[in-house]
Amino acid sequence: MQPFPITAVALCNGMGDTTAAVLAALRAGRSGLGPSPPEFELSATVGAIAGPLPPLPAALADHDTRQARIAALALSELQGPLARARARWGADRIAIVLGTSTGGIGASERAYAHAHAHAGALPPGYTVARSHALDAVLPVARALGGGLAGPAYVVSTACSSSAKVLASAQRLLQTGLCDAALVGGVDSLCALTVRGFAGLEVLSPVPCRPFSRERAGINIGEGAALLLLERTGDGPARLLAVGESSDAYHMTSPHPEGLGARLAMERALALAGLPAEVVDHVNAHGTGTRQNDAMESLAIRAVLGPAVPVVATKGYTGHMLGAAGATEVAFVVDAIEHGYLPASVGADPLDETLGVDVVTARREQRTRAALSNSFAFGGSNVSVLIGAPA
Repeated sequence: MQPFPITAVALCNGMGDTTAAVLAALRAGRSGLGPSPPEFELSATVGAIAGPLPPLPAALADHDTRQARIAALALSELQGPLARARARWGADRIAIVLGTSTGGIGASERAYAHAHAHAGALPPGYTVARSHALDAVLPVARALGGGLAGPAYVVSTACSSSAKVLASAQRLLQTGLCDAALVGGVDSLCALTVRGFAGLEVLSPVPCRPFSRERAGINIGEGAALLLLERTGDGPARLLAVGESSDAYHMTSPHPEGLGARLAMERALALAGLPAEVVDHVNAHGTGTRQNDAMESLAIRAVLGPAVPVVATKGYTGHMLGAAGATEVAFVVDAIEHGYLPASVGADPLDETLGVDVVTARREQRTRAALSNSFAFGGSNVSVLIGAPA
């Protein structure tokens, strides 16, 4: 599999509404988790973007949802890189592949509440196609990307969505269907997911603690992560390969022995033609549930051994669902570029029975290559292999 440079990154989530703010918090070991919005009527901890989000431009008013506004916030930081890519490759040679899990569910929840209070009348501007559909964000990305006209689609495989888009984009580039790709994920908080995870009894009322012996479940987060891949160019890191598997063990529980997770990591390395020894750290899926952290530890030990450093970053953002994979890939890119491993917030005291080297305090360490894991309901597993520039 041919590697492709990652030439630009944009982030927004509970850690901050700009890339600079998010990465400053990551480097400092500062979590972005806080109390759940009151409308969810739950005592929970979430990763919410603080403050009001800027509205969309007037020309996109019909697409104005929280999901779209979060996407626009991240896109606003990529105007320069996208303009250079358009000038270099042409707008019709730049693909858009985005991941989402919730799509416009939040907008539909608000529309339902409005209809309930107004004799069945939907709020002005609401339609299923523009406000709820998984691909409703694509017109926003096309327009704010400066008229991008290449292949465009959305991947929705729950919590692996925005990791799988990197595999899709790599294939588009590999086959010559495009010369650059805007990839990533976006999800907004909604009652369905927050209350749904509470119903599964895996929602922690306090900040999550991946790989800790005191871990008690997950937090839900929101935000966007966008990356620009190009056929050639300079960037802080390269996409080497993406390993995928589908073990379909259970609708909501991971395979207890980490079979699908192990296959995904092994396939990423095989596609890149690299040995396990080249992996200098793993950004774990690390949700903070008993089952996930146990099975992922088994898989990591089986593929990479017990000594590889493991970083868990959901203690910063919460589980961002369809935006989690791309966010964590972006964190790996920053770690590679600046020669450090982020602290795994909340992991201390570690669950020593897991047998993996979880990074509890920031380490200064060079990374040649790293795996970023994303595992989803239904057994959809993805492991993204990111490498330092050649």
